[in-house]
Amino acid sequence: MNPCSAALPGDPPGGRRAVAVWGTGVAVYFVAVIFRTSLGVAGIDAAERFHIGASALSTFSILQLLVYAGMQIPVGLMVDRLGTRKVLVLGTVLFTAGQLGFALARSYDLALACRALLGCGDAMTFISVLRLGARWFPARTGPMIAQVAALCGMAGNLVSTVVLSRLLHGAGWTATFAGSAGAGALVLVLLLLFLKDHPEGMEPAPGPRPGKGSVRQQIARSWREPGTRLGLWAHFTTQFPAMVFLLLWGMPFLVEAQGLARGTAGSLLTLVVLVNMAVGLVYGQIVGRHHAARLPLVLGTLGATALLWAAAVGWPGDHAPMALLVALCVVLGACGPASMIGFDFARPANPPERQGTASGIVNMGGFVASMTTLLAVGVLLDSTGGNFRAAFAFVFVVQALGLSQILRLRGRAEQRERERVVASRVETVHVPVRST
Repeated sequence: MNPCSAALPGDPPGGRRAVAVWGTGVAVYFVAVIFRTSLGVAGIDAAERFHIGASALSTFSILQLLVYAGMQIPVGLMVDRLGTRKVLVLGTVLFTAGQLGFALARSYDLALACRALLGCGDAMTFISVLRLGARWFPARTGPMIAQVAALCGMAGNLVSTVVLSRLLHGAGWTATFAGSAGAGALVLVLLLLFLKDHPEGMEPAPGPRPGKGSVRQQIARSWREPGTRLGLWAHFTTQFPAMVFLLLWGMPFLVEAQGLARGTAGSLLTLVVLVNMAVGLVYGQIVGRHHAARLPLVLGTLGATALLWAAAVGWPGDHAPMALLVALCVVLGACGPASMIGFDFARPANPPERQGTASGIVNMGGFVASMTTLLAVGVLLDSTGGNFRAAFAFVFVVQALGLSQILRLRGRAEQRERERVVASRVETVHVPVRST
Protein backbone atom coordinates (compact mmCIF):
# COMPACT_ATOMS: atom_id res chain seq x y z
CA MET A 1 0.00 0.00 0.00
CA ASN A 2 1.24 3.49 -0.76
CA PRO A 3 2.14 5.02 2.61
CA CYS A 4 1.11 8.42 1.40
CA SER A 5 -2.37 7.33 0.37
CA ALA A 6 -3.91 6.91 3.80
CA ALA A 7 -6.02 9.70 5.21
CA LEU A 8 -4.18 11.89 7.66
CA PRO A 9 -5.56 13.58 10.78
CA GLY A 10 -6.66 17.09 9.94
CA ASP A 11 -6.76 16.40 6.21
CA PRO A 12 -8.91 18.90 4.28
CA PRO A 13 -12.17 17.30 3.11
CA GLY A 14 -12.05 18.37 -0.55
CA GLY A 15 -15.45 18.55 -2.23
CA ARG A 16 -17.17 21.04 -4.53
CA ARG A 17 -16.16 24.09 -2.53
CA ALA A 18 -12.53 23.02 -2.72
CA VAL A 19 -12.79 22.51 -6.48
CA ALA A 20 -14.32 25.98 -6.94
CA VAL A 21 -11.69 27.79 -4.87
CA TRP A 22 -8.79 25.79 -6.28
CA GLY A 23 -10.20 26.28 -9.78
CA THR A 24 -10.01 30.05 -9.31
CA GLY A 25 -6.31 29.76 -8.55
CA VAL A 26 -5.81 27.44 -11.52
CA ALA A 27 -7.53 29.99 -13.78
CA VAL A 28 -4.86 32.51 -12.76
CA TYR A 29 -2.12 30.01 -13.60
CA PHE A 30 -3.83 29.26 -16.93
CA VAL A 31 -3.69 32.94 -17.93
CA ALA A 32 -0.11 33.27 -16.70
CA VAL A 33 0.98 30.40 -18.96
CA ILE A 34 -0.76 32.02 -21.95
CA PHE A 35 1.28 35.15 -21.33
CA ARG A 36 4.49 33.20 -20.62
CA THR A 37 4.34 31.17 -23.83
CA SER A 38 2.92 33.86 -26.12
CA LEU A 39 6.41 34.71 -27.33
CA GLY A 40 6.88 31.12 -28.51
CA VAL A 41 4.53 31.69 -31.46
CA ALA A 42 5.72 35.27 -31.99
CA GLY A 43 9.48 34.76 -32.12
CA ILE A 44 9.85 35.45 -35.84
CA ASP A 45 7.50 38.46 -35.58
CA ALA A 46 9.43 39.79 -32.56
CA ALA A 47 12.71 39.56 -34.48
CA GLU A 48 11.19 41.66 -37.27
CA ARG A 49 9.46 44.15 -34.94
CA PHE A 50 12.55 44.90 -32.87
CA HIS A 51 15.17 44.25 -35.61
CA ILE A 52 17.13 41.68 -33.59
CA GLY A 53 19.04 38.43 -34.20
CA ALA A 54 18.86 35.01 -32.55
CA SER A 55 20.89 35.90 -29.43
CA ALA A 56 18.87 39.05 -28.75
CA LEU A 57 15.63 37.16 -29.40
CA SER A 58 16.58 34.46 -26.91
CA THR A 59 17.29 37.19 -24.34
CA PHE A 60 13.53 37.82 -24.08
CA SER A 61 12.87 34.32 -22.81
CA ILE A 62 16.13 34.12 -20.86
CA LEU A 63 15.39 37.28 -18.89
CA GLN A 64 11.83 36.15 -18.27
CA LEU A 65 13.02 32.78 -16.99
CA LEU A 66 15.87 34.35 -15.02
CA VAL A 67 13.37 36.48 -13.12
CA TYR A 68 11.03 33.49 -12.75
CA ALA A 69 13.75 31.19 -11.39
CA GLY A 70 15.22 33.85 -9.12
CA MET A 71 11.80 34.51 -7.61
CA GLN A 72 10.99 30.90 -6.71
CA ILE A 73 12.46 30.77 -3.20
CA PRO A 74 11.24 34.29 -2.26
CA VAL A 75 7.79 33.38 -3.57
CA GLY A 76 7.81 30.12 -1.61
CA LEU A 77 8.59 32.06 1.54
CA MET A 78 5.89 34.62 0.71
CA VAL A 79 3.30 31.87 0.24
CA ASP A 80 4.27 30.23 3.54
CA ARG A 81 4.16 33.57 5.38
CA LEU A 82 1.43 35.64 3.67
CA GLY A 83 -0.91 33.02 2.23
CA THR A 84 -1.96 32.19 -1.29
CA ARG A 85 -4.52 34.93 -1.95
CA LYS A 86 -2.22 37.91 -1.40
CA VAL A 87 0.58 36.40 -3.48
CA LEU A 88 -1.74 35.51 -6.37
CA VAL A 89 -3.28 38.99 -6.43
CA LEU A 90 0.16 40.61 -6.62
CA GLY A 91 1.30 38.16 -9.29
CA THR A 92 -1.78 38.78 -11.44
CA VAL A 93 -1.29 42.54 -11.35
CA LEU A 94 2.35 42.18 -12.37
CA PHE A 95 1.96 39.71 -15.24
CA THR A 96 -1.02 41.61 -16.67
CA ALA A 97 0.94 44.87 -16.62
CA GLY A 98 3.86 43.09 -18.29
CA GLN A 99 1.70 41.67 -21.10
CA LEU A 100 0.05 45.02 -21.77
CA GLY A 101 3.39 46.80 -21.81
CA PHE A 102 4.81 44.24 -24.22
CA ALA A 103 1.89 44.91 -26.57
CA LEU A 104 2.66 48.64 -26.66
CA ALA A 105 6.47 48.53 -26.60
CA ARG A 106 8.28 49.77 -29.70
CA SER A 107 11.85 49.53 -28.44
CA TYR A 108 13.80 46.39 -27.59
CA ASP A 109 14.82 47.66 -24.12
CA LEU A 110 11.26 48.49 -23.09
CA ALA A 111 10.02 45.13 -24.38
CA LEU A 112 12.70 43.39 -22.30
CA ALA A 113 11.58 45.24 -19.18
CA CYS A 114 7.98 44.18 -19.80
CA ARG A 115 8.94 40.51 -20.18
CA ALA A 116 10.86 40.75 -16.88
CA LEU A 117 7.78 42.19 -15.18
CA LEU A 118 5.68 39.40 -16.69
CA GLY A 119 8.15 36.79 -15.43
CA CYS A 120 7.99 38.25 -11.92
CA GLY A 121 4.20 37.94 -11.80
CA ASP A 122 4.22 34.52 -13.46
CA ALA A 123 6.65 33.28 -10.79
CA MET A 124 3.99 33.80 -8.12
CA THR A 125 1.34 31.56 -9.66
CA PHE A 126 2.28 27.88 -9.72
CA ILE A 127 3.67 27.55 -6.20
CA SER A 128 0.58 29.35 -4.94
CA VAL A 129 -1.66 26.88 -6.78
CA LEU A 130 0.27 23.92 -5.33
CA ARG A 131 -0.14 25.34 -1.83
CA LEU A 132 -3.83 26.01 -2.47
CA GLY A 133 -4.33 22.37 -3.46
CA ALA A 134 -2.56 21.18 -0.31
CA ARG A 135 -4.82 23.38 1.84
CA TRP A 136 -8.10 22.33 0.24
CA PHE A 137 -7.64 18.63 -0.73
CA PRO A 138 -6.56 15.49 1.18
CA ALA A 139 -2.83 14.66 1.05
CA ARG A 140 -3.43 11.38 -0.82
CA THR A 141 -4.68 13.34 -3.84
CA GLY A 142 -1.53 15.52 -3.98
CA PRO A 143 0.12 13.94 -7.07
CA MET A 144 -3.08 14.07 -9.13
CA ILE A 145 -3.98 17.60 -8.05
CA ALA A 146 -0.51 18.82 -9.03
CA GLN A 147 -0.69 17.10 -12.43
CA VAL A 148 -4.16 18.51 -13.14
CA ALA A 149 -2.92 22.00 -12.28
CA ALA A 150 -0.03 21.53 -14.71
CA LEU A 151 -2.49 20.18 -17.29
CA CYS A 152 -4.54 23.37 -17.03
CA GLY A 153 -1.36 25.34 -17.49
CA MET A 154 -0.65 23.42 -20.67
CA ALA A 155 -4.13 24.31 -21.84
CA GLY A 156 -2.91 27.89 -21.61
CA ASN A 157 0.01 26.90 -23.82
CA LEU A 158 -2.51 25.45 -26.24
CA VAL A 159 -4.29 28.80 -26.40
CA SER A 160 -0.98 30.40 -27.34
CA THR A 161 -0.16 27.93 -30.09
CA VAL A 162 -3.67 27.77 -31.59
CA VAL A 163 -5.44 31.06 -30.82
CA LEU A 164 -2.77 33.71 -30.34
CA SER A 165 -0.75 32.56 -33.34
CA ARG A 166 -3.79 33.06 -35.58
CA LEU A 167 -4.72 36.38 -34.02
CA LEU A 168 -1.14 37.58 -34.40
CA HIS A 169 -1.22 37.15 -38.15
CA GLY A 170 -4.74 38.50 -38.46
CA ALA A 171 -5.14 41.33 -35.95
CA GLY A 172 -1.49 42.25 -35.59
CA TRP A 173 0.98 42.54 -32.71
CA THR A 174 -0.55 45.30 -30.57
CA ALA A 175 -4.16 44.15 -30.79
CA THR A 176 -3.25 40.54 -30.02
CA PHE A 177 -1.09 41.16 -26.96
CA ALA A 178 -3.19 44.03 -25.58
CA GLY A 179 -6.39 42.03 -26.06
CA SER A 180 -4.96 39.02 -24.26
CA ALA A 181 -4.09 41.26 -21.28
CA GLY A 182 -7.83 41.58 -20.66
CA ALA A 183 -7.81 37.96 -19.46
CA GLY A 184 -5.50 39.02 -16.64
CA ALA A 185 -7.96 41.67 -15.50
CA LEU A 186 -10.76 39.09 -15.54
CA VAL A 187 -8.99 36.55 -13.33
CA LEU A 188 -7.97 39.33 -10.94
CA VAL A 189 -11.66 40.07 -10.35
CA LEU A 190 -12.36 36.35 -9.79
CA LEU A 191 -9.50 36.18 -7.29
CA LEU A 192 -10.76 39.10 -5.26
CA LEU A 193 -14.30 37.73 -5.18
CA PHE A 194 -13.90 34.00 -4.63
CA LEU A 195 -10.46 32.84 -3.50
CA LYS A 196 -9.78 31.83 0.13
CA ASP A 197 -6.53 30.49 1.54
CA HIS A 198 -8.05 27.53 3.40
CA PRO A 199 -11.40 25.93 4.41
CA GLU A 200 -13.34 27.26 7.37
CA GLY A 201 -12.01 25.92 10.66
CA MET A 202 -8.69 24.77 9.14
CA GLU A 203 -6.63 27.90 9.69
CA PRO A 204 -2.92 27.17 10.13
CA ALA A 205 -1.55 27.60 13.62
CA PRO A 206 0.00 31.05 14.09
CA GLY A 207 3.78 30.93 14.04
CA PRO A 208 6.42 33.29 15.39
CA ARG A 209 6.99 36.54 13.60
CA PRO A 210 9.55 35.82 10.87
CA GLY A 211 13.00 37.39 11.01
CA LYS A 212 16.12 37.10 8.90
CA GLY A 213 17.31 34.10 10.87
CA SER A 214 14.04 32.21 10.54
CA VAL A 215 13.97 32.80 6.78
CA ARG A 216 17.47 31.39 6.43
CA GLN A 217 16.54 28.42 8.59
CA GLN A 218 13.41 27.79 6.53
CA ILE A 219 15.45 27.62 3.34
CA ALA A 220 18.30 25.64 4.92
CA ARG A 221 16.00 23.02 6.44
CA SER A 222 14.20 22.50 3.16
CA TRP A 223 17.47 22.25 1.26
CA ARG A 224 18.97 19.75 3.72
CA GLU A 225 16.25 17.25 2.88
CA PRO A 226 17.56 14.89 0.15
CA GLY A 227 14.01 14.64 -1.21
CA THR A 228 13.94 18.37 -1.89
CA ARG A 229 17.23 18.25 -3.80
CA LEU A 230 16.22 15.11 -5.68
CA GLY A 231 12.99 16.86 -6.65
CA LEU A 232 14.95 19.87 -7.90
CA TRP A 233 17.21 17.76 -10.13
CA ALA A 234 14.30 15.66 -11.43
CA HIS A 235 12.54 18.90 -12.39
CA PHE A 236 15.80 20.31 -13.83
CA THR A 237 16.46 17.32 -16.05
CA THR A 238 13.01 16.57 -17.44
CA GLN A 239 11.29 19.92 -17.96
CA PHE A 240 13.70 21.97 -20.05
CA PRO A 241 13.71 20.21 -23.49
CA ALA A 242 9.98 20.79 -23.97
CA MET A 243 10.20 24.27 -22.44
CA VAL A 244 12.98 25.32 -24.82
CA PHE A 245 11.07 23.83 -27.77
CA LEU A 246 7.74 25.46 -26.92
CA LEU A 247 8.96 28.74 -25.49
CA LEU A 248 11.17 29.84 -28.36
CA TRP A 249 13.22 27.49 -30.54
CA GLY A 250 10.69 24.87 -31.68
CA MET A 251 9.09 27.04 -34.35
CA PRO A 252 12.38 28.26 -35.90
CA PHE A 253 13.78 24.70 -35.84
CA LEU A 254 10.77 23.21 -37.58
CA VAL A 255 10.42 26.03 -40.14
CA GLU A 256 14.01 27.01 -40.87
CA ALA A 257 15.90 23.76 -40.25
CA GLN A 258 13.24 21.20 -41.21
CA GLY A 259 11.56 23.17 -44.01
CA LEU A 260 8.01 22.87 -42.67
CA ALA A 261 5.26 25.41 -43.29
CA ARG A 262 4.27 27.53 -40.33
CA GLY A 263 0.90 25.85 -40.09
CA THR A 264 2.46 22.39 -39.95
CA ALA A 265 5.03 23.51 -37.39
CA GLY A 266 2.25 25.02 -35.28
CA SER A 267 0.39 21.71 -35.40
CA LEU A 268 3.45 19.89 -34.07
CA LEU A 269 3.78 22.37 -31.22
CA THR A 270 0.10 21.80 -30.48
CA LEU A 271 0.78 18.06 -30.42
CA VAL A 272 3.37 18.59 -27.67
CA VAL A 273 0.78 20.39 -25.58
CA LEU A 274 -1.97 17.82 -26.16
CA VAL A 275 0.31 14.91 -25.27
CA ASN A 276 1.42 16.78 -22.17
CA MET A 277 -2.19 17.11 -21.03
CA ALA A 278 -2.94 13.42 -21.62
CA VAL A 279 0.27 12.07 -20.07
CA GLY A 280 -0.15 14.32 -17.04
CA LEU A 281 -3.35 12.50 -16.07
CA VAL A 282 -1.67 9.11 -16.55
CA TYR A 283 1.43 10.01 -14.54
CA GLY A 284 -0.71 11.49 -11.78
CA GLN A 285 -2.72 8.28 -11.46
CA ILE A 286 0.40 6.09 -11.49
CA VAL A 287 2.30 8.09 -8.86
CA GLY A 288 -0.81 8.45 -6.68
CA ARG A 289 -1.23 4.67 -6.57
CA HIS A 290 2.40 3.49 -6.79
CA HIS A 291 4.85 5.82 -5.07
CA ALA A 292 7.81 3.67 -6.16
CA ALA A 293 7.07 4.51 -9.80
CA ARG A 294 8.32 8.09 -9.40
CA LEU A 295 11.97 7.54 -10.28
CA PRO A 296 11.38 5.02 -13.12
CA LEU A 297 8.99 7.50 -14.76
CA VAL A 298 11.55 10.30 -14.49
CA LEU A 299 14.43 8.20 -15.84
CA GLY A 300 12.31 6.63 -18.57
CA THR A 301 11.12 10.01 -19.83
CA LEU A 302 14.68 11.35 -19.72
CA GLY A 303 16.02 8.42 -21.74
CA ALA A 304 13.27 8.56 -24.36
CA THR A 305 13.73 12.33 -24.75
CA ALA A 306 17.49 12.03 -25.26
CA LEU A 307 17.04 9.22 -27.80
CA LEU A 308 14.42 11.00 -29.93
CA TRP A 309 16.20 14.37 -29.69
CA ALA A 310 19.43 12.77 -30.95
CA ALA A 311 17.61 11.00 -33.79
CA ALA A 312 15.77 14.11 -35.00
CA VAL A 313 18.63 16.57 -34.66
CA GLY A 314 21.29 14.20 -36.00
CA TRP A 315 19.30 12.80 -38.94
CA PRO A 316 21.80 12.39 -41.80
CA GLY A 317 19.56 13.93 -44.48
CA ASP A 318 18.65 17.58 -44.89
CA HIS A 319 15.28 17.10 -43.17
CA ALA A 320 14.16 14.50 -40.64
CA PRO A 321 11.14 12.38 -41.64
CA MET A 322 7.78 13.69 -40.48
CA ALA A 323 7.19 10.49 -38.47
CA LEU A 324 10.35 11.15 -36.49
CA LEU A 325 9.38 14.76 -35.80
CA VAL A 326 5.96 13.58 -34.63
CA ALA A 327 7.61 11.00 -32.33
CA LEU A 328 9.89 13.71 -30.93
CA CYS A 329 6.92 15.95 -30.16
CA VAL A 330 5.08 13.06 -28.48
CA VAL A 331 8.04 12.39 -26.19
CA LEU A 332 8.50 16.09 -25.47
CA GLY A 333 4.87 16.09 -24.37
CA ALA A 334 5.81 13.74 -21.50
CA CYS A 335 8.55 16.06 -20.20
CA GLY A 336 6.21 18.41 -18.33
CA PRO A 337 4.38 15.62 -16.43
CA ALA A 338 7.71 13.98 -15.59
CA SER A 339 9.02 17.25 -14.15
CA MET A 340 5.95 17.48 -11.89
CA ILE A 341 7.13 14.30 -10.16
CA GLY A 342 9.88 16.44 -8.67
CA PHE A 343 7.28 17.94 -6.33
CA ASP A 344 6.27 14.42 -5.30
CA PHE A 345 9.82 13.84 -4.01
CA ALA A 346 9.83 17.11 -2.04
CA ARG A 347 6.28 16.99 -0.66
CA PRO A 348 6.70 14.03 1.76
CA ALA A 349 10.16 15.27 2.76
CA ASN A 350 8.91 18.56 4.26
CA PRO A 351 6.30 19.50 6.89
CA PRO A 352 3.30 21.68 5.89
CA GLU A 353 4.90 24.92 7.06
CA ARG A 354 7.78 24.40 4.57
CA GLN A 355 5.79 23.23 1.56
CA GLY A 356 5.92 26.58 -0.24
CA THR A 357 9.66 26.97 0.30
CA ALA A 358 10.41 23.39 -0.80
CA SER A 359 8.20 23.77 -3.88
CA GLY A 360 10.05 26.98 -4.75
CA ILE A 361 13.39 25.20 -4.59
CA VAL A 362 12.14 22.37 -6.81
CA ASN A 363 10.52 24.73 -9.29
CA MET A 364 13.83 26.54 -9.82
CA GLY A 365 15.33 23.44 -11.39
CA GLY A 366 13.62 23.24 -14.75
CA PHE A 367 13.62 26.98 -15.27
CA VAL A 368 17.35 27.31 -14.57
CA ALA A 369 17.97 24.52 -17.08
CA SER A 370 15.63 26.13 -19.62
CA MET A 371 17.22 29.55 -19.20
CA THR A 372 20.73 28.14 -19.63
CA THR A 373 19.76 26.17 -22.71
CA LEU A 374 17.86 29.03 -24.33
CA LEU A 375 20.94 31.23 -24.00
CA ALA A 376 23.35 28.55 -25.22
CA VAL A 377 21.20 27.71 -28.26
CA GLY A 378 20.94 31.37 -29.26
CA VAL A 379 24.69 31.93 -28.94
CA LEU A 380 25.52 28.71 -30.81
CA LEU A 381 23.10 29.55 -33.61
CA ASP A 382 24.70 32.95 -34.11
CA SER A 383 28.25 31.58 -33.93
CA THR A 384 27.60 28.67 -36.32
CA GLY A 385 25.51 30.53 -38.88
CA GLY A 386 22.21 28.93 -37.86
CA ASN A 387 23.39 25.31 -37.40
CA PHE A 388 20.62 23.75 -35.33
CA ARG A 389 22.47 20.43 -35.03
CA ALA A 390 25.34 22.04 -33.17
CA ALA A 391 23.10 24.33 -31.13
CA PHE A 392 20.59 21.67 -30.08
CA ALA A 393 23.39 19.28 -29.03
CA PHE A 394 23.77 21.42 -25.88
CA VAL A 395 20.66 19.69 -24.55
CA PHE A 396 22.71 16.54 -23.89
CA VAL A 397 25.15 18.46 -21.66
CA VAL A 398 22.33 19.64 -19.41
CA GLN A 399 20.69 16.20 -19.34
CA ALA A 400 23.97 14.55 -18.34
CA LEU A 401 24.45 16.97 -15.46
CA GLY A 402 20.93 16.40 -14.17
CA LEU A 403 21.13 12.62 -14.49
CA SER A 404 24.37 12.48 -12.50
CA GLN A 405 22.76 14.37 -9.62
CA ILE A 406 19.61 12.22 -9.66
CA LEU A 407 21.69 9.06 -9.41
CA ARG A 408 23.79 10.58 -6.62
CA LEU A 409 20.80 11.60 -4.46
CA ARG A 410 18.26 8.85 -5.03
CA GLY A 411 19.62 6.46 -2.38
CA ARG A 412 19.70 9.06 0.39
CA ALA A 413 16.25 10.36 -0.49
CA GLU A 414 14.72 6.87 -0.48
CA GLN A 415 16.35 6.01 2.86
CA ARG A 416 15.16 9.26 4.45
CA GLU A 417 11.62 8.70 3.19
CA ARG A 418 11.56 5.14 4.59
CA GLU A 419 12.70 6.48 7.96
CA ARG A 420 9.88 9.03 7.95
CA VAL A 421 7.29 6.35 7.13
CA VAL A 422 8.55 4.09 9.96
CA ALA A 423 8.55 6.97 12.42
CA SER A 424 5.01 7.92 11.39
CA ARG A 425 3.77 4.36 11.93
CA VAL A 426 5.41 4.16 15.35
CA GLU A 427 3.75 7.41 16.41
CA THR A 428 0.40 6.14 15.14
CA VAL A 429 0.42 2.81 17.03
CA HIS A 430 2.05 4.11 20.22
CA VAL A 431 -1.06 5.21 22.09
CA PRO A 432 -0.65 5.54 25.89
CA VAL A 433 -2.85 3.17 27.93
CA ARG A 434 -4.93 4.88 30.61
CA SER A 435 -5.20 3.02 33.96
CA THR A 436 -8.69 2.16 35.23
